[in-house]
Formats: sequence, C-alpha cells, structure tokens
Amino acid sequence: MKRVFNSLRYVLYPAAGVLLLALFFAACKKDNIENVRTPSAGLMAFNLAVDQTAVGVTLSGNNFTSAPLNYTSYTGGYLSVFTGDREVKSYDFSSGKPLAVTNQVFKDSTYYSLFVVGTKGSYHNIIANDSLKNLVVIPGQAFIRYINAIPDSSITPLVTISSNGTSVINRNTPFGNISAFTKVSAGNIIVGVKNGDNIAASRTIVVEESKAYTILLTGIPGAVDTTKAVQVKFITNGTITP
Repeated sequence: MKRVFNSLRYVLYPAAGVLLLALFFAACKKDNIENVRTPSAGLMAFNLAVDQTAVGVTLSGNNFTSAPLNYTSYTGGYLSVFTGDREVKSYDFSSGKPLAVTNQVFKDSTYYSLFVVGTKGSYHNIIANDSLKNLVVIPGQAFIRYINAIPDSSITPLVTISSNGTSVINRNTPFGNISAFTKVSAGNIIVGVKNGDNIAASRTIVVEESKAYTILLTGIPGAVDTTKAVQVKFITNGTITP
C-alpha cells in the first residue's frame, strides 16, 4: 500500500492517541490493538467561481472553511473530514446566500477535491475522488490533471499539454470537466487552452518527480479585468511515495 504524503495523517494523530488511551484502560486484557483511529477522508476546496470574491463551504451544516476562499484560492492542502454521506454546500461568505448544494459519500483514507465553479448566478460544486492511492511511482515521472473552470465559452476549448516536445494531452474539454491524473516526465511542461474564438492562454510549468499537480484553467473569455481573464494556474496536491 502506498503512503500519500502526510497532511491528513498529521491531523489524525491527536484524536488517535486519545482513543488508544481510552481503549487501554477499558480493555487492558486484549492484545495487539493497532492502528485505532477515527475513520477520516481528506478534502481540498477551491473557489474557481469568477464573480465570487469570498466563498464559504459547509459539510452537513458545519463550517469546513474557517475563512472565506477568495477567487482562485484554495484550502492549501487536504483537511480531514468525517466519512459518510455528507451534504456539501458552497455559499457567498458575505451574504450567506447558497451558491450550490450537493451530496458526496466520503470514504475512509480517501482524498477528494471540491471545485466551486460558475458565474452570473449559475454555480456548481464539482467533487472529484482524487484516487491518489492508485498512482504508481515511476522514477523521473510526475502526475498531472486539469479542470476546465472557464464558463461562458461558446466553443469548447482545446486543452493541450506537452512534455519534452511530446504531446501528452490534446483534447476538447467542456466546462466543468476534470481529467484523470496522467504521468509526464519531470521537468518543463507547456499547458495551453484555446478555442479559436475568445480563449487563448498558455504557460510553462516545472513539475517535479513523484509529485501530483492539478492545473486550473480559469477566467472569463474576453474579460476586460485582467484579474478575471483566462489564465493557467496550478497547485501541488502532494508527493506520492511507495
């Protein structure tokens, strides 16, 4: 079994320690009590809704984000959440008005990403099972995926990703679609998105061996405000280790 970085495990240690202590006194005659902890999943949340400057998220009515997520910002890593079928609600942090509501079954020791996308009163919560435990480490390789969070495009854009001069991805990708993780050679990759109409952006990104990345294609086609123009961003999900 592979170990997927450590951000989730750090959060679990204190709770697991308390639970182990309670079991020691309640069942001291039992042997070989190991790995006792509260089942938890990991969740990372992103605000990619172009006209929402402050987004909050709740899980089953409880705040998941302690502070609002600005446009193109995210939680900075995976945060632990209780498992089970949970209501996921994104909302305008300033007014409390809901943006989108959905449900997700969170499984133990599994990592998920929540992307809040949309504009002009039409918003969606897109939740992906990141399947990080299924990634197999190969020397000299990194892992990349992307989400098309560019709304209002009349023509579905073409997403291209090349590594060392070789095309890795060349795919028309509708708004809201998330790709699976794909292996690429560590080093420079070139990411482009265009539709021959009003979308054209590209960027060179350096990816490191054994790390997993999510590429964020964001913005409004033809936006006058440069902060909301179509652009290519990325975050590091973490390091995959054997």
